[in-house]
Amino acid sequence: MCKTAASRLPTSTVIQIRNVDKAYATPAGPFHALRGIDLTIERGEIFGIIGRSGAGKSTLLRLLNLLERPTNGQVLIEDRDITQLDGADLRRLRQSVGVVFQHFNLLGSRTVYENVRLPLRVAGRLSKSEQGDRVREVLELVGLADQAAKYPRQLSGGQRQRVGIARALANRPNLLLCDEATSALDPETTQSILNLLLDINRRLQLTIVLITHGMDVIRAVADRVVVLDHGRVVEAGNVVDVFLAPQHATTRALLAESGIETESWHSALRDSPARVLRLTYRGPVVATPLLSELARELSLDFSIIQGSIGRIKDTPYGELTVSVEHLNDAALARLSEFLATREVRYEVLR
Repeated sequence: MCKTAASRLPTSTVIQIRNVDKAYATPAGPFHALRGIDLTIERGEIFGIIGRSGAGKSTLLRLLNLLERPTNGQVLIEDRDITQLDGADLRRLRQSVGVVFQHFNLLGSRTVYENVRLPLRVAGRLSKSEQGDRVREVLELVGLADQAAKYPRQLSGGQRQRVGIARALANRPNLLLCDEATSALDPETTQSILNLLLDINRRLQLTIVLITHGMDVIRAVADRVVVLDHGRVVEAGNVVDVFLAPQHATTRALLAESGIETESWHSALRDSPARVLRLTYRGPVVATPLLSELARELSLDFSIIQGSIGRIKDTPYGELTVSVEHLNDAALARLSEFLATREVRYEVLR
């Protein structure tokens, strides 16, 4: 019934989470923050974890540097089960995983330079001169080379988050975790930080895992996404697929909360006998006169009920909800064949 473009093939798996549970003891009994989590994260991708407050996002993220240990299951990074680490091995793991926090977590009594230098001092692998070179390098990378002598209170929110990103990159991590990194920022600053994360991902080929409660963040930067609800994965896949064809009610609700409404056509067509279709497509077909071709080739009359075009990370997409008069089964079969040649997915809503 539908045809879609081929998904991006993963190159290699960096993180595997296998059947992970996390429970906390409470006076009322165990609270299960995560249940049966299975997922993989590929090298060099931006991987999004989304869900409402209490869904288990932060708990899942904290498993990746072992700030939380699972009650059951395995967490593997580069095929190594990190749940078995402690002592010096655990410290080395945490030095290889950078973390960007929602509220920056900068030391107010230290300059930008000293905030970024701190993890290098703790690691103790570089000389003081080498530490200085690295601090200047990452400050240049995040666009703050001229702010090294300032204190956090002298910076804007976006600049402070850039300092946080520079600090997270100081030890040349293999993995960058972003814990609601844009939630404390205004929309314009959020976009600048997302652009910075995209640039870092592309220039350094750095694997980034981010958690958020906003679909707009996922749409802007992520390659793949999991949707959490009450500690369980309810949907997972490439962002384009999840965004254009959400399967779970939680995903559809999150999209609606981000201003992407897909079901409001019901009231407008309550008394109409027309059939209702949703067309979703991506890539070069977005720039073609799709409905004009359909009407001309199939002699059908379409009315647009809802529609949008945009981009999901680097992929242009379109989504149209249309009503079609006199669409019998034979005409629907011809329509299906035509759409398949254009790699357009369709769904009969009514």
